[in-house]
Amino acid sequence: MPQDNSKVKVMPKAVVCEESKLHGDITFSSGCVVHPSATVIAEAGPIIIGENCIVEEYATIAHRLAPGAEFDENNILSIGTHNVFEVGCNVEAARIGDKNVFESKCFVGNGVTVSNGCVVGAGIRMHARQALPENTVVYGEQALQREAIDKQGSQTLQIDFLRKVLPNYHHLRKPNYDPKKARSVV
Repeated sequence: MPQDNSKVKVMPKAVVCEESKLHGDITFSSGCVVHPSATVIAEAGPIIIGENCIVEEYATIAHRLAPGAEFDENNILSIGTHNVFEVGCNVEAARIGDKNVFESKCFVGNGVTVSNGCVVGAGIRMHARQALPENTVVYGEQALQREAIDKQGSQTLQIDFLRKVLPNYHHLRKPNYDPKKARSVV
């Protein structure tokens, strides 16, 4: 799949490594951190990733085309704020809210809607069409679900650390879009 950089928007204060694989119309909001070897694919429509999300190595976020469908700029995959996509996860969810954690090597199919404060455990495979209620934890070999006792904590310390360290070891994409300077045409 060829790299398509023309529609990748990087907001100020986002840290997006040049070595990441990005395809399609993707927007990284302020505070996002995207590791090298992360993959984001926007085939079906644009992907907008909210503020302060972390996409780790070998994580894949995909908005794939259904068979016979074409790219539709109105078919937006909106990802909320403060989400963490851990190493090797593959997330194709229909919608993702705020403060969710997708642990290592999990798979979330395109029929899944993830609300807020959810944790999808390491190695979990979710293919069936379903909506995860707020604060759901998916765990175990049978992908059991329960409500979390505590709310998800903030990833602020990790984001601050990564913002300082990643530029020392990787080339970064320059911010190329500033919403304050964009003007609407009437």
